[in-house]
Parts: sequence; C-alpha cells; structure tokens
Amino acid sequence: MIDTRRSIKACAAYYGNDADSMESYLIEGEKKAIELGNRGPIQFDDDGNLCKEIRKSYSENGFYIFENVINSAELKDIKKDLEALRLNFPTGPESNLDENGNPAFNADSKSLTLVWSKPLGDPLGGTELANGRHQVKLFEPEAPEDAPSAVPVILLGSLQFSDACLRTYAHPELLKVAESINGEDFAPFNEALFIKEPGVGAAVSWHQDGVTHWDSHDFNEDIHGFNFMVQVYGSTAVNGVWVMPGTHKDGKIDIKSLVAQSGSERLEGAVPIVCNPGDTVICNRQLLHGSFPNCGFEKRVTVNFGFHKRSSVLGVNGGGVHSEAQVFDEEIITRRSKSIGYAIEARKAKYQDEEPFVYKPFLDNSISYKWDEKARIDLKDYNLEDLSI
Repeated sequence: MIDTRRSIKACAAYYGNDADSMESYLIEGEKKAIELGNRGPIQFDDDGNLCKEIRKSYSENGFYIFENVINSAELKDIKKDLEALRLNFPTGPESNLDENGNPAFNADSKSLTLVWSKPLGDPLGGTELANGRHQVKLFEPEAPEDAPSAVPVILLGSLQFSDACLRTYAHPELLKVAESINGEDFAPFNEALFIKEPGVGAAVSWHQDGVTHWDSHDFNEDIHGFNFMVQVYGSTAVNGVWVMPGTHKDGKIDIKSLVAQSGSERLEGAVPIVCNPGDTVICNRQLLHGSFPNCGFEKRVTVNFGFHKRSSVLGVNGGGVHSEAQVFDEEIITRRSKSIGYAIEARKAKYQDEEPFVYKPFLDNSISYKWDEKARIDLKDYNLEDLSI
C-alpha cells in the first residue's frame, strides 16, 4: 500500500483545532479498511459466476476491491492518455482554450463534460445540485496562495475523450462481473474521471447516488446499480473515497442526523477505500460515501464506469442528474449500449490475444459494431443519454 504518513500529517494540519482528531480519524480509518478483508483478485466459479465468497462480501459491505485487475502495460497506456488529455483541458470553467491557446478537448461538446471547484472546496455539499443528495457541506480548508482559482473535479463522458479508458471499459473480467451481478442483459450507466490533484483537489460531500427507486415496492440492494472505480495512481485515506459499509441496504439516509450523531463530518464507522494502482473497486451506488479535500501529496485519478440491471432502467423515468429526465425505452437503452459495443471492438484491436467479452443483448439481436473513425464520431456526446436513475 502507499505510505501515507507524510500526507496524513499534512492533511491534518489544515484542520486547525481539529488537527489531532483528523489525524487519528485518517490513521484509524486506514487500519479498519485493511482489516475488513474485502479485497483480492477477481475469481469466478465453475459456472462463470462471481465466486460466492466475493459476492457475499460485496453484499455485506457494499464494496469490494479487486486487486491487480489492470496490468502495468495497460496502466501505462491509461496514464499516457490522461496526461495528454490534461494538457488539452480548458484553462478554467469559462474558457474553451487550453494553456497553449488551442481549442480545449471539450470546446464543441453539447453535453456537460467538466465539473470545477475552487481548490480544496466542496462544490456540491449543501446545494440543490444533483437533486440535493449532498446534504451537508464539508470543511473547506484554506488553499495555498499559489493555487489556481479553479480545479477540475469530474470529467464526464470520458469514453469519447480517451481510447485507453474506452478499452478498459471493455475489460472482459470486469464486464463478466457486471453480468454476474446485474444479469446478462445489464445496461450501461455513466462514465467519468474523478480527479483529485494533490494539495488542491476538491471534496465530494457525503451522499448516496441513487435517485429513482428509493420508494419502490421492490427496492433491493442492487436496484440503483454499481460503479467500477479503476485506480490509476492508487487511493488513500487522504485522497480516496470514504464509505459507510453496509448502508446500501438501509434505504435513504438522513446524512445531517449522522453528522450530528458523530459530532462532525468525520462519520463514525466510515472507512476509506485504500488500494494500489491497477486495483478496481466495485461500489454499490446506494452506499453512503464521500471524500475529503486532497490536502496531501498523492494524486488520485479514478476511471469510473457503472452498470445497471435492465429492469432498473427499462420503462423508468430517469432521475435527471446525469442526463435529461426521460423514460428509458428499449431504443434508448440499445442506443446508449453502443459504448459497450465500441469498447469491446477497440479492446479487441489492441489486445488480440485476449478473449473478448460477449454481450448477450448484441448476440441475441445480431447487433455488431466496428471501431473506426465513424465510430469515434458516433460516440460524440454519447453521454447525453446516460441512463441516470
């Protein structure tokens, strides 16, 4: 694991009178996270299903860390892509040009692509954004004097901007996990990059991701789907996501009351997701989670992509968070699933010795895809139809 002692000290120092409490919280949380034991390689049983021990642990905790999923060569490929993409970011939230005066990667995008924040801020906490699910605002430390006026937090629709991320999206073992949990006809959700630059990275306040099905008569622990979180540089108690194990089964949570009971935003019972570069987390979207501002020295970039049960989206009026609210019919779901088709073909072209994943809805309906320049154009603004529930 990444040695975080220096970053923990640096982070705690930002919290003034609460410095000792924050330092203890980070250290103890890291220890508890390791002790949970919900980590290991992806394993399937003889029938091709996710092995029952992993499935049980995921059900109990709401998250599981698959270790060493992305090998060093693929990880290098992702880093190279993301570094090139970062150079083509707009200079700020009001700009369409990068630092060299060239059109930014998203200059002609119709869909929302970048969410910004003041450095070490909490742009969503305590606001009505995303249906008000971030109920409390986290502490916003004073940023360094030389910090930029705004920092990127989330990049949406990432598959259209990074071929490496597109290929990772079709990792056959990860798609096999998705199939095992959400069924052969699983549907895509949303893809993003979460960016936590060292010393300036913003917080994401405590929240649960689901919107649509909290009051459903057939509510269950998997009804809002899950996210895969591929860790490019690793994840620590300082820069990583914190979760409250088991809360994905509790329904809609009153976060303000939890904060009051804990006496601060340092929620009792929460643990950080601690893992190495190349590890991939599966995280239930109903799980209570959030992240503190990155006051440490290690960056975190998470390649995030999620999947749903088809029954959770078919005929359902979307939540309106990641896309315009609309009823998702078969036509929309099939059209949005092109991301899976293009990704599988892009990965096949790169990793020719690997057995590709076969997506059952394509097989059953004789749908085929080809990864070429026409496909790249077709992916433009694909996230306008994210299956947001």
